[in-house]
This record gives sequence, C-alpha cells and structure tokens, in this order.
Amino acid sequence: MKLLEKIGTKLARRLSASREESKQVATSSPEKLSGSLRPGDVVLVEGNSSISTAIKYLTQSSWSHAALYVGDALPAVTEEGERPVLVEADINDGVRCVGLSRYASFHTRICRPVGLNQDEITQVIQYVISRLGYKYDLRNIIDLARYLFPVVPVPARFRRRLLSLGSADPTQAICSSLIAQAFQSIRYPILPEVVVEQSDDPACLACYRELYHIRHYSLFTPRDFDVSPYFQIIKPTLDAGFDPHTFLWSDSSTPPHLE
Repeated sequence: MKLLEKIGTKLARRLSASREESKQVATSSPEKLSGSLRPGDVVLVEGNSSISTAIKYLTQSSWSHAALYVGDALPAVTEEGERPVLVEADINDGVRCVGLSRYASFHTRICRPVGLNQDEITQVIQYVISRLGYKYDLRNIIDLARYLFPVVPVPARFRRRLLSLGSADPTQAICSSLIAQAFQSIRYPILPEVVVEQSDDPACLACYRELYHIRHYSLFTPRDFDVSPYFQIIKPTLDAGFDPHTFLWSDSSTPPHLE
C-alpha cells in the first residue's frame, strides 16, 4: 500500500501542475464572485492542469474541481493574510481550506442548494470542516493516470469504461465526493438514481411510482452539481444587477484579433 501511495503522490505532483499553454479567463470579477456567494454554495472550477483535462474529458463537462463556500465559519487567516472561505480536497494537500483569491483567474460557477434552512446549511459546513486534514484519495490519481498513460493501446473513446473513480475509503476523499457526503448527511438530493416500479395497489395495476435511491458518494463528479435540478446556478454579474444599456463596446467594428 505504501508503494501505491508513493506512486500516487508522484503522479499527483506531476498531474496537478498548471499547463503553460492553457490560459484561463475569469468570467466574473473576484469582487462580484465574493458578493454573490452564500454559505453552503458549491463553487465549481475549470482547472488548467493535466488532471483537470482528464476529469473534464471523463465527465464531458467544463468543470474539474469543486469546493464548498463556508463563509466566516473558519476564523484562521492564511499566510497571505486572507481569510479561508472554501473547503476543498486537493490532490497534494488533502482536505484543506483556502481563500477565494486562489481561483480569482479561473472560470467558476456557483451552484446553490435550494430549500435548506440555516441549521441544515450549518450541518453541511461543519461536515466538511470536520474532514480538514483528510488525505486525498490517491486511487483516484492512479485511475486517471490509466487514462492519461495507458499501458496497452486502448482507443480514447473506450478508456472511460476502464476507470472507477475513487476507492470509497471514508478517511480519504476527492473534491466532489467530499461535498456529496456533506449534502447526503442531511439527505439533500444531488443526482439520485431513479427507479420506476409498478404500484403495489391492487386497485391500480397500471400505476407506476418513482423511487429515489442515494448514489454512493464516490460516484459523484463536479459536473453533477451543475446539472442537478436541485441546485440553482448563480451568475455573479447578473446577481449584481447587470444592465445591458451600460455595456461598454469598442467603437471599432473590426474584432481586435482581426486587425
């Protein structure tokens, strides 16, 4: 097991390095992003590392990372003098807390759970805070490496079928499984499995009912919070009161890259 941990650690350092050719464009300013966030919000991030590219491909989405906004629940201050407001599972540092500035230059999305009271939101936040210091699930790294560096020549379209993200070890986590566990602890739905069964009512043999089953937390990815019908998408620019009549356009009719 120690050998696998060493391999996973080396892979994590290599795959988490930013790709120089990748340029991120933040669609919301840090001020607007900060002003729109509420405790309990899930912040999705479009990463620019090799592992981010693999996750985006495997999940067929723009999102490779997820963090939970905890507001002022963490009193500590980082070395940069910034208050940590996000709890996330990092492939190198494990479950940690970071400031919002870490993702100031990244494309992000806010996913807000709907219908929760303050006590339930507090339970979700306390759940992730209690996991601070947990290790990242290195089995996840090894699985992604199998996609990036296949030993045998397997067509890319078949590689996803060979992977099983996460080892389901309760003392380890990946970013999305940590947040999924937090919401499942209060029985809040993300993307439950729906099973249609025939009704057992003898008076209505043609009736069917939908039953919802909780998916295992290790099967969730950042994309699931985006497509979930139970999370509201918050766009900071619109949330701040966007007025299209005040939008500043260039006077030039020729796009800058064509001049």
